[in-house]
Amino acid sequence: MGTFKIEGGHKLKGNIVPQGAKNEALQIICAVLVTSEKVTIHNIPQIVDVLKLINLLKNLGVKVNQISNNSYEFQADEIDLDYLLSDQFKKEGASLRGSIMIVGPMLGRFGKGYIPTPGGDKIGRRRLDTHFEGFESLGAKFEYDQENNFYKVEAKELTGGDMLLDEASVTGTANIVMAAIFAKGKTTIYNAACEPYLQQLCKMLNSMGANISGIGSNLLTIIGVEKLGGCEHRVLPDMIEIGSWIGLAAITGSELTIKDVSWDNLGIIPKAFMKMGIKLERKGDDIYIPAMDNYELQNYIDGSILTISDAPWPGLTPDLISIMLVVATQAKGSVLIHQKMFESRLFFVDKLISMGAKIILCDPHRATVIGHDKQYQLKATTMTSPDIRAGISLLIAALSAKGTSYIHNIEQIDRGYEDIENRLRAIGAKISRI
Repeated sequence: MGTFKIEGGHKLKGNIVPQGAKNEALQIICAVLVTSEKVTIHNIPQIVDVLKLINLLKNLGVKVNQISNNSYEFQADEIDLDYLLSDQFKKEGASLRGSIMIVGPMLGRFGKGYIPTPGGDKIGRRRLDTHFEGFESLGAKFEYDQENNFYKVEAKELTGGDMLLDEASVTGTANIVMAAIFAKGKTTIYNAACEPYLQQLCKMLNSMGANISGIGSNLLTIIGVEKLGGCEHRVLPDMIEIGSWIGLAAITGSELTIKDVSWDNLGIIPKAFMKMGIKLERKGDDIYIPAMDNYELQNYIDGSILTISDAPWPGLTPDLISIMLVVATQAKGSVLIHQKMFESRLFFVDKLISMGAKIILCDPHRATVIGHDKQYQLKATTMTSPDIRAGISLLIAALSAKGTSYIHNIEQIDRGYEDIENRLRAIGAKISRI
């Protein structure tokens, strides 16, 4: 188990370039299975979850050629369907949440898709009903082996139809779309997710010959096709990492420029940080954050305290809630943090409280933060990262704290952030990997 040693309390300065988006990359890489032709993908982040998925595809028979550090060629022209029933697949698939998204393309192209119960962050219930109810709406037969925690869907032919998703699940929508592009006739998906990463997937599939309309809305219409071709695609910069660096700049009082952020795909993220009193300036496609001695949380017009809550896109992504909570600990004023979508994601606040933060955990979904207004610096401590987003939040807290902190189980952070200690050292952070 790896550990970060962090000497906090130093101001940072310089430029930082966000990595490719983890959540988009996992979808896009699974989409190479929809065609036998070559697919080239650029800006793939070199992080644990993505590399695990690429290795899984290799074992499935996909030919993988790494062109450069962040660019790959894939060709799925000799798929080994027997691998899906192997013990090796059950072990590898179970270690990665993103593995669930191979089911849709496999079902659409080959008539069968299997997956063990996938892993990932332990942040509460993350049910898969939306995925499999969608496949059943297309005519697939679903089977769950409870003893082995193994899911199967099979269909001789998929048929389009109307479906209303029980939740606007991003991975659920992506999975269903990758099956529905092969369904006979027309499919309409109501309450579809519309995150930029899902839009990217749909645009990529259309460039391969799919017929998907309504991209960017909550209603997708798909006309099935028989075959798709190859394409070239570039992954967007990671909006969660961009939000992480905004929060880092604010809490450490640092002057940072985040380069090439694809501003038009950030939605309300910049505005959400501005409500926390953080100054942002758009410079071309960069975000400039000046050094701030303090920042003040806005109240509502009736004087009540601000509530920051997550919601399906175009609402605030839940992956930034932990980071905004940490940033609020040094703000002027108070805020209610409401994490609606996952009931275990706020349980890391005990570590922040031990650092001196004023936080009241109201219940599994809500926490009230009373900011220090930078009058009292957080104290260094030793802690363990429970998941990716809590891990980066604790790292940000440690970089602002007085003294030397240690964060264990940093493999969780490595799952979502590429070469993070070297990139942070480049802007002046005192961090080392033990």
